[in-house]
Amino acid sequence: MVHQFSPNRCSPMALCLLTVLAWSWGSAMAGQSCTETRQVYGEKGYSLSTAPLTQISGEHLKLCSQDDSCCSSLMEETLSRQSESDFLSAVNDSSQFLLISFTERHRKFDEFFRELTDLAEKSMNQMFTKIYGLLYTQNLNVFQNLFVGLRHYYSGGTVSVEVVLAEFWSRLVERLFPLLNSQYQYSEDYLECVSKHAEQLQPFGDVPPKLRIQTSSAFIAARALVQGLATGRDIVSKAVKLNVGSECVRALMRQWYCPLCRGIPALKPCHSLCLNVLKGCLANQADLDSEWNNFIDALVVVADKLGGPFNMELAVDSIAFKVSEGIMNMQENSVIFSAKVIQKCGRPQSAPKKSKRPPKEQRGNRRLVRNSPEEKPTTAAGTNLDRLVSDLKEGLHPMKGFWVSLPHTICNDDKIAANVTNEDRCWNGQNRGRYLSDVTGDGLVSQINNPEVKVDIAQPDIGTRELIMELRVATNVLKQASSSAT
Repeated sequence: MVHQFSPNRCSPMALCLLTVLAWSWGSAMAGQSCTETRQVYGEKGYSLSTAPLTQISGEHLKLCSQDDSCCSSLMEETLSRQSESDFLSAVNDSSQFLLISFTERHRKFDEFFRELTDLAEKSMNQMFTKIYGLLYTQNLNVFQNLFVGLRHYYSGGTVSVEVVLAEFWSRLVERLFPLLNSQYQYSEDYLECVSKHAEQLQPFGDVPPKLRIQTSSAFIAARALVQGLATGRDIVSKAVKLNVGSECVRALMRQWYCPLCRGIPALKPCHSLCLNVLKGCLANQADLDSEWNNFIDALVVVADKLGGPFNMELAVDSIAFKVSEGIMNMQENSVIFSAKVIQKCGRPQSAPKKSKRPPKEQRGNRRLVRNSPEEKPTTAAGTNLDRLVSDLKEGLHPMKGFWVSLPHTICNDDKIAANVTNEDRCWNGQNRGRYLSDVTGDGLVSQINNPEVKVDIAQPDIGTRELIMELRVATNVLKQASSSAT
């Protein structure tokens, strides 16, 4: 304790002079300037009214050393909150590329697939109106409902593509059969009988199963990919919304702001110290890594399938041609098919006399000319599937291992921790010098040996467990989709 000097107590003169010098020297040593600390503290936007001008006893501090300090208890509390904020910002900044990548690629693929479907319907409408005339326009709702069903499935509907297509062919045969056999009149029950036996009698030839395989594979893969990208985006968004525990905050404060309280704000934490602190604070996120990597791999496989023979471009482009081929098959085999229907359903009642076949403009006697499969259309979305898939695969590769590497990513920032080459000139948690503790492993269980953050390894984070389950479900959906597209 430094006693207050009183000149009246000095006698004789020489002794008084020595006492004055000793008191001045002791006061200077006990009151080392806190100018740098105050400057940094003020630059962060905090009032300097609670910041000491010179060092004071640190006995009031709870997190930093209780030696002489440039921090008041209020400053320590403020900087503790700041350390939590800095940590969340660092995690958020490091994960932004993930969030942006998933968000942007989800948007691009979704826009692309929806536009492909719209263009396919528009193209069919234009071509069929020209080729089939009234046969098409009078039955337009049947074709419209096909695309309504496909869009509904793509958007997450529970009705499968197979069911949508089966319903389409069923409704189509009910409309075409009376047109091709206009000498009869038909009740609803009779047309239901026609539809019931259509699959067995195959009026459209082998077109329906071929279209089903190609279209369902493409739509299943497209939906799974877009849903997977949305899941990736949501997982990242949830995983970085951290509930920072008190032990983590204590460790963050000790590594980042206790040097400030010691009057050496420019001293950065040692790289290994930073890793231990961040591995402790991000232990639960590291446990995401295994399922995360499986998820990324599954996305790549589905992307490959979409770029293969059953891709969405080829599938939607083929719908009009396949349907046209099926209609022509029914026209060409109408006599044989009609006879088989009469055997199954009986002979319908004769209709008033009129032409046995539809007028020429209704029959449609020309085939559509298919574009070359090598042509890769560029839609209004400004790209094609090959480019989208290539860009996605390139972007997914660096995402693997993200959660385990996150502490390294943050600590490698020279604004946050000292470079690994400066291990003798960094803050080791107590003072300037080498950090001697080993760097702990990754994940919750490994934190049992973490010297910087006390982690209860017996209490896994519920939110993280839920994210792991979400990743597993999404991965299984992607794997099923890729299997269906083989």
